Amino acid sequence: MALIRSKDRKVTNAVSPNGKTATIANTFGLPAGKDFSCPGQTPTCAKVCYAGKLEKIYKGVRDVLLHNWEQLKDADHDTMEALLTDMINEFRKDCEKKDAPLLFRIHWDGDFFNDEYAFAWKHVILNNPDIKFWVYTRVASAANMLKNIDNLSLYYSTDADNKEEAIKLNKDTGIKLAYLADTFAIGQEDMKAMIGKVGAKCPENKKAIPLISQSGSACVSCGLCIDNKANIVFSAKKR
Repeated sequence: MALIRSKDRKVTNAVSPNGKTATIANTFGLPAGKDFSCPGQTPTCAKVCYAGKLEKIYKGVRDVLLHNWEQLKDADHDTMEALLTDMINEFRKDCEKKDAPLLFRIHWDGDFFNDEYAFAWKHVILNNPDIKFWVYTRVASAANMLKNIDNLSLYYSTDADNKEEAIKLNKDTGIKLAYLADTFAIGQEDMKAMIGKVGAKCPENKKAIPLISQSGSACVSCGLCIDNKANIVFSAKKR
């Protein structure tokens, strides 16, 4: 059975004429948590996980994520790659119909649950060099596997619980960090201490730009993460 993409107003590459809804499903999710797809889950991210909260609120969302999980969790590499390839091919067709930019967010929910799955994604990304992918992960082995791919913007999701691993990754490989703290001030102070740079505040998270508008989704309008321009700071309290 085919994998199911999701429409996400924050990341979509095509919006409705009134600027209120996503018209292309350009992201993919798996259920969150250590019992499912998040081996790198930290106490901090478990506490504030917005995607996990949506799973609990909306049964339809949960059903889609569990469907994707069932297709992938026990699959071998070739099966994983085939399923992901078919999904991306359908995404490409949708973009061609609407003349939309080829931008795809990997994992609006969930993460790389094992190295075989990350490796399957690596092949799919490399086989679609005209598509710009972006992803945040708390799995260090996946980050190392996926680094230095021209059409992938990669961030290691960081907080106070895994910052030692983050410092090492950034120092050894140059992988950019997406740091989550209670407030932007705390986050930038921590980032400065970790890597010598404060990082950019996510403009949607600090309410400087709308989630979606006629100009596009927040992520596409901003471009910081998609183009891998800077280390990023997120605030759990949005201030």
